[in-house]
This record gives sequence, C-alpha cells and structure tokens, in this order.
Amino acid sequence: MMKSSSLACLGFCFLFVLNGCLGQIEQGVGWQTQQQQQQSRRYQGQSQCRIENINAQEPNRRVESEAGVTELWDQNNEQFECAGVAPARYIIQPNGLLLPFFVNAPRLVYIVQGRGMSGALIPGCPETFHSIRQSAQLRGRPQQQGARDQHQKIRQIQQGDILALPAGVTHWLYNEGETPLIAVSLHDTSSNANQLDRQLRRFQLAGSQQTQTMSPYQQQQQQRQQVRGQQDIPTNNIFSGFSVETLAEAFGVSTETARRLQGQDDQRGNIVFVEGGLHAIRPQQGEYEEEQEQRYRTTNGLEETICSMRLKQNIANPTRADIYSENGGRITTLNGQKLPILNFLQMSAERGVLYQNALHAPHWHSNAHSVIYVTRGSCRCQIVGNQGRQVFNGQLNQGQMLVVPQNFAMVKQAGNEGFEWVSFKTNANAMTSPLVGKTSVLRAMPVNVLMTAYQISREEANRLKYNRQEETLILTPGSRSQVRDSA
Repeated sequence: MMKSSSLACLGFCFLFVLNGCLGQIEQGVGWQTQQQQQQSRRYQGQSQCRIENINAQEPNRRVESEAGVTELWDQNNEQFECAGVAPARYIIQPNGLLLPFFVNAPRLVYIVQGRGMSGALIPGCPETFHSIRQSAQLRGRPQQQGARDQHQKIRQIQQGDILALPAGVTHWLYNEGETPLIAVSLHDTSSNANQLDRQLRRFQLAGSQQTQTMSPYQQQQQQRQQVRGQQDIPTNNIFSGFSVETLAEAFGVSTETARRLQGQDDQRGNIVFVEGGLHAIRPQQGEYEEEQEQRYRTTNGLEETICSMRLKQNIANPTRADIYSENGGRITTLNGQKLPILNFLQMSAERGVLYQNALHAPHWHSNAHSVIYVTRGSCRCQIVGNQGRQVFNGQLNQGQMLVVPQNFAMVKQAGNEGFEWVSFKTNANAMTSPLVGKTSVLRAMPVNVLMTAYQISREEANRLKYNRQEETLILTPGSRSQVRDSA
C-alpha cells in the first residue's frame, strides 16, 4: 500500500513537472512566434535595399496652409524605401492648429521646437477630461448641452518630447507658444499594422487643401507624383466623399452643418489659426504628469491598457541621459523598456548631443534601420556598407535627414558648433554594437586574435583594446595626440 502510494505521488509530481515544462515550451514558442511576426514585416522589402550611395535628404515638397507649412520628403527615395519609412515636418505658427488626421502606419513625432497641446484619439476609450463645475451647473437640465464639454486626454508637449502614435489613431497638434512649433514625424510604412501597400496615406478629418492654379506641365508632374505614390496632403477630407444628406442624417444636424463637415469653400489648408486661442479642459500644471512618468518609467506595461498607456516622454532632459561624457556629450535612448507602447509600434528613438569636435564612435545597429534628423549644428559623417565600401562621406546640417541601413557601420564627428540629432529606429529595442570603446567588439576579443587579424604587435593590439577603455560611444576629441605624447 505504501509502495503504491509512493508511486502515485511520484507519478503526480512527474505530470506536474511535465505540464510546467510543456507550459514553458508553449510560452517560448508563442514568444518566438510573436517575435517572428514582428520581424517578418520587413522581409518583403529586403530586395529593395540595394544601396550604392547614401545622401543627406531634405524635403522635396512644401505645402502651405493658413497657419503653417507641411514639408514632405520623397518616400520613394531608395534610402527611405529600404528602411520602409516616410518622413514629414510640420511648422505650426502661434495659435495654429494642425487639423485632425490619421495615417495607415505607426509613427513617432519629435518636437524640435516650441510647446503646445496634443490629442491622440483612440477609438473606444472614455472621455476622461471633463468640466466638473459645468456639469454640476447642468444637473437637472439635461436638455441644455451647449456649455458642457468632455473629451479624451490632452497632453502638453514641449521641446524634446517624443509622441508614439499607432496606425489609424487620429491626432492633432496646437501651438500655444510664442514661437513656431516644429514637429518631425517618421512613419513606419513597412509595419504589419499597415495592411495596405507601403505608400503612406493621410486621411484628413477636417479642412481642405488650398487649390492652386497650375500650368499643364505642373499638372502633368503632379499626376506622375500621384502615380509613383509620392507623399501629399489630401485635397479634401473624408467627409467630402459622403453625400450631404447622409451626413446630416447620421449626425442629426442640418445640411448646412454637414456641408461644413465636408469643408466646402474652406481654403485654409491643413493648419489653421484658432481665433482667441484654443480652450480645452486640462490640468493646469504639467508637473504631476511628468512626475508620474518618472515614477513609473520602469513598469513593464502589463498593467496598462491602450486607453491609459503613456504615449509621450521627453528625451531632451540631460538628467535622463543614458551615456554622458563631461567633455564629449550625451545620448538618451527611448525604447520599449522605458515607453511600453513602443513594443506595440516596434519603433524607438535616440537623442544625441556632441560637443565641439567630439565623436560618436564607429558602430552599427544589429537589428534596426536608423533615420537621423539633425536638430542643431553640423557633423562630418561616414557610412560603410557590407562590401567595405564607403557609401556616404559628407557633412550633415540642421534640418537634413539621413538613413543608415541595418548593420551599416557609421561614425560622426561634430563641427565647431557642436552637433545635435534625433534618430528614429525601426525596432522597439534597437541594439548598438560599438567598434571603439569600453563595450566594443574589439575590446571583447583576445589580444592574439587582434594580432593575427590585423598583423600588428601585441603593444598595438593592446592600444586598440584599451586606448578608449573608459569611454563608451561618445569619444572626447584630442585623444590621438595624447596617445602619441604618452608613447
């Protein structure tokens, strides 16, 4: 009896352990499947990455509106096609409102300059911002709704903020500062969230673009651009495609209001002035939100829902730097560990500051493309491809954009005025592999491997490994002369 009881107990334990192992295996397979689905989104475009030369890019199209300008890069450029991205830049004048719109791809928006308000309207999420005082005044009078307002969360934005926006989420921006608000947006058109082709498509919810008188040649060029899928601002908003009667019936409004929805006779464009300023319900101070973000920035995202998930984080604050050199500069990364929604978007960002003549050490990104946008200053940049051939060797200036394909090695050296940039990356947790410094691949190799590989003495091999032994990614200028002096 004792023996059978022991066997039964042993069998139960075996089944329990086996079930746990199978559960771990199933979980591992599920994780691998999820990762494969996330990574497979770029396989379809790998054949397009036949880059012989890389050039710094500037916007090739400028669309003017009543209260600002939209600047667009050519998304059919081979560099942007290779990375599967489409960039845009918005310059919004004070009291200017970028009208609500959505696109067919996830995007990251970096605030280069200015401050204001941002709205990201997620379907099905509650209207958590409302006026308590006005609602109390209206109690007992439900028929009077003119003074009441409630809406989804509004986020205060400022220079250095990154906004993470999923595909199909409606977004608007308002400039409440005294200087132009400049926002650079990078759209990941190769994401699985984009079920259309890899061309970026904008869907305006309001306004209509100004009509311009064009010559036959200009009309022909515009038709060619549309055939090639070049970025553009829609001439009309999506309501203009419905009949006036249908809109009036659906919203329960007059036909005149329905025509207003369609933007008939509205020639202001997609950025318009707000008379008297934009008034919306929001907390008076932004410190609380910033404090909460700092407090919970290490969360894993499991406790967050799509409605309460953080969509914004500032990467310009020097105290948040991940790499800092007193004489060289700093680098701040924003990935899926710090902002969990980036795991959903499969995108990340980096902001860098190099002081005069400092270097961003030679490195490559092992799992992501990188798109650099220059926010201030200039640098000399070199990029090397898989054939060991230089594909770019030139200067990057403020306002320019450069694509660095996955695994292409790159080095940057700041000019006399320093260099500042923001990089958008096509992976939620982009990995950087330095060639120089404390965490470099050369530092990780045995000395004898370096001696044999490069046919150098042990002394030279040790210099390769340890000359920059206290520096990581950011290299201070003048170290070469210091090494010679010590030698």
